[in-house]
This record gives sequence, C-alpha cells and structure tokens, in this order.
Amino acid sequence: MGDKKLTKAELMSRINSLEMLNKELLLEKEQAIKLEYAWTGNLGHWYWNIKTNEVTFNPLKITTLGYEMSEIPDRVTYQFFTEKIHPDDCEKAMNIMREHLYGQLNVYEVEYRIRTKEGNYKWYYDRGRITQRDELGKPLFLAGIVFDITKKKEIELELESKNKILDEMSSLDGLTKINNHRSLYNHLHAKIDEMHVTKSPLTIALLDIDDFKKINDTKGHIYGDQVLVDIGQLMKKNIRETDVAGRYGGEEFMIIFANTNVLLAANIVERIRKAIMDYPFVEGIKVTISAGVKEYEGDKEITAFIDEADKNLYEAKTSGKNIVVAK
Repeated sequence: MGDKKLTKAELMSRINSLEMLNKELLLEKEQAIKLEYAWTGNLGHWYWNIKTNEVTFNPLKITTLGYEMSEIPDRVTYQFFTEKIHPDDCEKAMNIMREHLYGQLNVYEVEYRIRTKEGNYKWYYDRGRITQRDELGKPLFLAGIVFDITKKKEIELELESKNKILDEMSSLDGLTKINNHRSLYNHLHAKIDEMHVTKSPLTIALLDIDDFKKINDTKGHIYGDQVLVDIGQLMKKNIRETDVAGRYGGEEFMIIFANTNVLLAANIVERIRKAIMDYPFVEGIKVTISAGVKEYEGDKEITAFIDEADKNLYEAKTSGKNIVVAK
C-alpha cells in the first residue's frame, strides 16, 4: 500500500476484512471444508469479501495468466477476474454466481475461459460457496478453489471433434460422400415423426440409373464409380438446403423433401433428371435416370411408404426409362 495513510474508517474496514479472512482460514483448518481436490492444475483457494468486494487469492490464479505480481493492484476486486472471462462464458458464470448468492444453488461451480496477458484464453474450473452470513442470513463471505483445466479441455474438444468426424463418416456413403442408407432411413424416420406433429407435407423420391450394368460391363467399374460420384454431386447441387439426398443402395438414390408436396418435389426431381441427361460424364458416357416420387399419406409404415415410391420408380422403368413418375 506504500506510504498511503488510512483514515480511521478505512483502517476499521481493513481490520474487519482481515478478521473475516482469518476466521475463514481457521474454519478451513479446523473443520476441513470440502473444497480440496487432488486434481492436477490446482491454483489454490480464493476468498471474496462481498461487503468490501475484495478478493484474496493464491498468486497462481493470476501468474498462470502471464501476469507478474507487481502488475496486480493492491486491492483486487471481484470484477478484476470477471472482466477477463471470455464473452461467450461470462453471462453463464455470472448467472451461476447469482443463483448461488440467492440460494438457488448450493454451490457455485462453473467452467469458463479466461483471458491471459497475451490475449489468449485458458480454461478454468471454479468452485466455491458461501461460508459466512450476517444475522439476517445474507451472504458475507465466499470461499472457493480454482483449477487450470486447459489441457483437459483441449483433449475433450479434440475428442469431440474426432467423434463428430467419425459420426459424419458413419453417416456418409464411402464412395459418393453423400448420406448412406442408414442415414437416409434415420432422416426419414425423424421427418415422419415431425410431420405427425406439424401436419406439413412430406415427399420422397427414389432415383435409379438406367442401364447401369451396361456402363460397368462396357467401361468398367472405375468409370461406373465415377458416374455414381458425379450423380451424387449433381443431386446435391440441384436440391434445396432443407432436402436430404443420399445413396440408397447400388445405383439407387433417395431424396427426402420435408414440407414439400408431391408436385413441387416432382419438379425438383425433373430438374435433376435433365441435369444428369445433359451432363458430360467421363469418356462421353450418356447417363439417364428414372425416378418415382411419392407423398406421405400419414398412416403408412416407413417401409410401406418407401415401397410406394419404389412402385412409381418401377412404372418409370417399364414406361421407357428417363422419366419421373409422381402420383
């Protein structure tokens, strides 16, 4: 505090604060308050005197962020730390503290990112509780403990990212990189459940490459595979963001049109049919598709619904191919 002289009131306030802190330290020693954890990253205890808004803490809590103790003000307030919390985490942390102060939570416990001196962020796990109250029961003093969980959080986030990639890979067809059979079935099941609630229309289309066996037999499977890949991309290019397309199996594809009646879905499929017919496939291969489009009628099992679309596809095949049947 240097040579600054305190007034009598300031001196009494400082004495009162020290008495409360000493009381807290004695309580911890005598009663072994359960705030200790045998975890790595322990940055020590912190103590918040609510009345004076002063925070006492283990120096590790701030030096871990890259600061020297000489850079820390003589009087550290609660806001000294909260203003360094990441904007996306601050409101959550403040709400949890408020809920604890108002008696809605037994313990203040939160994870948040806190800004270092260099402007980067570390992850802290913070836990505390009210340990002293006045005669009316209002909180006077909080004690807590904080941990640097940055490495733990980085591992968690990396694992989440890898799991997300694996989940995406398990839902995609290995060749065409669009939805696979399982993913299509799950999407359709979910859309049917949704349709029962919203009462909005739902339509599917089954598309099959005409004479695909001839392509494989005359050009080889490598060329056939490239045709499948190209058609998958043409489908994605010509559908809306709300539509779901995928490889249903072999040379057969499915498109799920949520909130779409059969006429609108048929128009989109017709656009796809023309795009495929006009596309310059490898080696000048000419490719066409046939399609069956069917709107869900509200009382069908998922397999029966798909079977009805398949019947329309069969009619397109037997009617000369390279056409769309919707009814």
